[in-house]
Amino acid sequence: MAAIWKRSIGLDALNALGENSLVAHVGIVFTVIGDDYLEATMPVDARTHQPFGLLHGGASVVLAESMGSIAGYMCVDEGSSVVGVEVNASHHRAVSSGEVRGICRPLHLGSRSQVWQIEIRNKRDQLCCSARLSVAVLG
Repeated sequence: MAAIWKRSIGLDALNALGENSLVAHVGIVFTVIGDDYLEATMPVDARTHQPFGLLHGGASVVLAESMGSIAGYMCVDEGSSVVGVEVNASHHRAVSSGEVRGICRPLHLGSRSQVWQIEIRNKRDQLCCSARLSVAVLG
């Protein structure tokens, strides 16, 4: 598949976008920009745990929405932006430590809306959460 990105941006610049925000607070780091996908990691630690020591479902949603929003931004022309409209997530497997890896791919790239599929996997590459983000394209 041909590259889907309309903006040329490297990993350093991509990670700088998250500074001073929830993205940096929970430790999300973008690690791969593929031709048609993004990857990022997030630690499973005190910042992302729920009270019983497992990865908080809301933290998984933060990773998914952050990835889909950045991917959406990279897929629109200069002068346009995206905003989240709906996010849903199914949690399949608990994680108590280490880090998780998100893989974000498009399901639909339209002129007015986009839909992104985000898989969150543990260090053994087992699916822990599957999420979908819909965004509206503005501008």
